[in-house]
Amino acid sequence: MTTPMAWHRETLGKKVVEALKKNHFAAEYLPDKEAARQRILELIPAEASVGIGGTVTIRDELKIMEDLRERGNKLFVHNLPHLSVEENNAIRRQQLTCDCFLTSTNAVTLNGELVNVDGVGNRVAAMVFGPKKVIVVAGINKVADNVDSALRRIELWAAPMNNKRIGLSNPCVTTGVCMDCQGNTRICNVTTIMRKKPSQTDVTVLVVGEQLGY
Repeated sequence: MTTPMAWHRETLGKKVVEALKKNHFAAEYLPDKEAARQRILELIPAEASVGIGGTVTIRDELKIMEDLRERGNKLFVHNLPHLSVEENNAIRRQQLTCDCFLTSTNAVTLNGELVNVDGVGNRVAAMVFGPKKVIVVAGINKVADNVDSALRRIELWAAPMNNKRIGLSNPCVTTGVCMDCQGNTRICNVTTIMRKKPSQTDVTVLVVGEQLGY
């Protein structure tokens, strides 16, 4: 028997998928992260180079990077402990021209818009133009009513938790909510709203009926 929660997640997820399709994105609803992981492996050819955005969903929860490595995909992954600033930036630039860029999104609206806030800007840049294909994975917790509520979601949830994860001392790690700080370590510098699929970029959005990432 389907539980009310499972019913609601699927109903909401499919509503978002239809809105994304109207905005010319390819979009699918998948019930859980294992189904999402398998679908990503189907979508990415074994010979493709793959850039990985700075995303908890992809790196920590789907745990797909090892699968990609084992079958021969060349990965461009930044922010690993052994990398220098110069090496990180070189990898970020490689992500802009890879065969496939794999990332999450800070929010996806019921109107089928992708809303993101970045510190460096490499993630949102790669989502818009450069890679031959972009795959965006969004847990059901990323769904917001509209752009305003999406931005509020980022301020209340994504920004403070990402600051805490990275180990920064910005004010939101004390207050638990964005304080619109002005320091050099601020990570909320670039905001993008993808209202429609960029005309020259192949974008697939996988909406997953589980809570994933921040």
